[in-house]
Amino acid sequence: MTAQNSIDDSTSSLSRLAPLEAVLFDIDGTLCDSDPLYFYAFQEMFSEIGFNDGVPITEEFFIQNIAGKHNEDIATFLFPDDHSRGVKFMEDKEAVFRRMAKEQIKPINGLDKLIKWIEDRSLRRAAVTNAPRLNADMMVSLLGLSDFFEFVIIGSDCERAKPFPDPYLKALELLKVSKDHTFICEDSVSGITAGVAAEMPVVGLTTRNPEDLLKTAKPALLIKDYADPKLWAALEEIDRKTGAATVKKDMDDSEVPQSKVRARIPV
Repeated sequence: MTAQNSIDDSTSSLSRLAPLEAVLFDIDGTLCDSDPLYFYAFQEMFSEIGFNDGVPITEEFFIQNIAGKHNEDIATFLFPDDHSRGVKFMEDKEAVFRRMAKEQIKPINGLDKLIKWIEDRSLRRAAVTNAPRLNADMMVSLLGLSDFFEFVIIGSDCERAKPFPDPYLKALELLKVSKDHTFICEDSVSGITAGVAAEMPVVGLTTRNPEDLLKTAKPALLIKDYADPKLWAALEEIDRKTGAATVKKDMDDSEVPQSKVRARIPV
């Protein structure tokens, strides 16, 4: 498949959503490049407990075993024989992360442009994350998006967190929108897997995770950031299809059936 064919296919998979009703966002790595902060927080915590005999974890280890996963699952992975210790470790790690994030968090390039595009079209929106509530609310607030999102849904709100579809299905329920007119922005295999399982197309961001790894989860489109021309080609096609559908509806509404015209003629 050529690069152009790939772009055309991606554009088509999103344009079928017209008229678009909603856009759903993950938070970490999707609204902001926070994964490095999580990585440094884990390194700091691991150093304190002598994890891995004091040898620092690699970024590959972090991507493979930690990024995008729910804290409960990470706690079980790191401390399979002492879950309560794992839970306490994760709580302490989150405190370290929040301290770092308050000074260093920045939005993904082009996010402001996409936010305006969504607002201009009065689309529904929610943030859907595996992060703890304290982290999620803090990140949304630091990015100035508290008034933008109608709901912030966390994995712990649901019976099952990502990679299961439950958090995204809950977002659809709360927003009262259709999966057939909604797309998702995600940056991890876990998140993309959840979105695909919820039967919605997912725009994957290659913020930190390798493109080849993300492709295994079958995103509809992969982009570098929100300024990527591939994304805007797809959004322009959604606008075009939505406009064409609106014009057709207006024309249909303006055509009065002849029977009704005759009924108006006084006898």
